[in-house]
Amino acid sequence: MIKRVFLIVLDSFGIGELPDADKYGDAGSNTLASCAKVGLSLPNMQKLGLGCIEGVSVLPKESAPIAAYSRMAEASKGKDTTIGHWEIAGIISPEPMPVFPNGFPDEFIEKFEKAVGRKTLCNKPYSGTDVIRDYGKEHLETGALIVYTSADSVFQIAAHEEKVPIEELYSICQTARDLLTGPLAVGRVIARPFIGEHPYKRTSNRHDYSVVPPRDTMLDMLTNAGKEVIAVGKISDIFAGKGVGERIPTKSNEDGMNKTSELLKRDFNGLCFVNLVDFDSVYGHRNDAAGYAKALEQFDGWLETALSKLNDDDVLIITADHGCDPGSVSTDHSREYVPLLIYGKSVTPVNLKTRNTFSDIGATVLEALGIKNQTDGTSFWNEISVK
Repeated sequence: MIKRVFLIVLDSFGIGELPDADKYGDAGSNTLASCAKVGLSLPNMQKLGLGCIEGVSVLPKESAPIAAYSRMAEASKGKDTTIGHWEIAGIISPEPMPVFPNGFPDEFIEKFEKAVGRKTLCNKPYSGTDVIRDYGKEHLETGALIVYTSADSVFQIAAHEEKVPIEELYSICQTARDLLTGPLAVGRVIARPFIGEHPYKRTSNRHDYSVVPPRDTMLDMLTNAGKEVIAVGKISDIFAGKGVGERIPTKSNEDGMNKTSELLKRDFNGLCFVNLVDFDSVYGHRNDAAGYAKALEQFDGWLETALSKLNDDDVLIITADHGCDPGSVSTDHSREYVPLLIYGKSVTPVNLKTRNTFSDIGATVLEALGIKNQTDGTSFWNEISVK
């Protein structure tokens, strides 16, 4: 019986366009390939089988991979963080979450301004760094909140920490979350604090307020069965805390890896679910392929030590929630396959080929931990477990 599962999401680490990528404006997207173009060395993930996954041609193929490996297609309609993580945890979303390419309706903005006692600026799709560059001065002069969106289902609120204290910004975001219902029910409301003088700098005090999952996920099923669910990074935010037993926030990839290293030393029975967000927020959305590649190499270096700390009854799963190709003209998420690497003493290294949904991960985690699968996915545990 497996005792601990470590599920690590490399946020936005796509490995090539999905067949329907053109419908999302993402034809030709390949996050991994864009990173490889600037130089990429991932010896530990290659040992696990990353280069052997179907469709991956930019990395060496390990002759004898030590992990089971696959590429996974997203069955849900969308390419955002919330839908991707929900699918990993067992929920396929047949309808995309609402997006607002022309900004939010005037009626909502007026209602929001009245509720929080502040005016707003911008209200249109914008890059997070560009929006504080262009509206930061007016915000500081007037106290009006910078609200903006993107190609994702998000309502983002940027404010200078000296103008709007963090706790007030968090309260404002909670108010927005409460107001954004029905056809306005975006996936996430995001607090985007920044500091300094022009050029302003965003801080690590970001906080996400997600819509609650429509039904139970893998997390609830584990919790209901008495297993521990430890959420590292923004995992708890993504699931609005539903099914989460312990929340461990992080400030960066490095912080997330360090906290996961500490959890590798802890005795627990259940799931450690980790999100490493810098790949997406710091590099993918900024079209920084060199930075993305370096971050992957840093994770790969950490991975070598992490693998040595796993117990015989542990399983490590590495995957992603969508793409965010840093080599494309777009700064938005991209509709891509994601990698799947599963390692442990109880795992047989096999090629799982292409899976049709991320939700197979949730189903497999449940079966590995001895819990009945009630997700939308199909477990592949019987294909990889050592007999």
